[in-house]
Amino acid sequence: MNRKVIITCAVTGSGDTVGKHPAIPVTPEQIANSAIEAAAAGAAVAHIHVRDPDTGTFSRELELYREVVERIRESDSDVIINLTAGMGGDLVLDEQNPSVAVEGTDMANASERLAHIEALLPEICTLDCGSLNFGNSLYVSTPAMLRQMAARVKEIGVKPELEIFDSGNLVFALQMMKEGLLDDKPLFQLCLGIPWGAPADTATMKLLSDMVPANANWAGFGISRMQMPMVAQAMLLGGNVRVGLEDNLFLDKGVFASNGQLVERAVGIVEGLGAEVATAAQAREMLGLRGLQ
Repeated sequence: MNRKVIITCAVTGSGDTVGKHPAIPVTPEQIANSAIEAAAAGAAVAHIHVRDPDTGTFSRELELYREVVERIRESDSDVIINLTAGMGGDLVLDEQNPSVAVEGTDMANASERLAHIEALLPEICTLDCGSLNFGNSLYVSTPAMLRQMAARVKEIGVKPELEIFDSGNLVFALQMMKEGLLDDKPLFQLCLGIPWGAPADTATMKLLSDMVPANANWAGFGISRMQMPMVAQAMLLGGNVRVGLEDNLFLDKGVFASNGQLVERAVGIVEGLGAEVATAAQAREMLGLRGLQ
């Protein structure tokens, strides 16, 4: 069992959740405040997407990321900022003519996916380590893109969090380690329950965590009703954990959650099972981060 556990809060995500929850963080101010709230509740890391303030839909706009990051950095919170670099891989094809991309498609090259990372230099950014049938669309992240992105974030001193949606993603991440594209203390995030990726169950988390090399750190999460069971499972297997409104909207059946409440619930599980929740300073040391700028 992991005796000191890092909690990440995935604050808002990019999914179609605005109409499904009365208080999804949408504006940069709301997203920053929710990250700060999560940190006060016990999260050491805030994983951040941004949304169009007018529509609530996903965005890759640099200035929205800039405002969120500046608000957090100007606050009293020392939470570790983890920005997504996964946006720009959504491909929706015309079923009758699959050579044509239709509404909902948002494709960007490796440099475009990293534009806000290079400009804002968070301590962590995500790398989604493979393509996937993601619900009813495709998520595209090719080996060439990933190699280019991994090399660039290593060059600028940002720690990549390697998002693993299935076993093949992890195999490719290990290949990037062999090629010297990752540092000597890599960070893996086991993302379970996404249709049609790896399921959120004990056997799958055990399988994937056993593939993680000994010199690495890892965390795991499950979506929806499996969020809290996977908190317990990840820490019992020696990993860190993730909760937040990106992955789950409810505290209990029919009861909408806030990010702070989800983090508090995770803290209770971690401490109730006999472990300690890592502070942001402790998490920086555990993950080998460069620290606040």
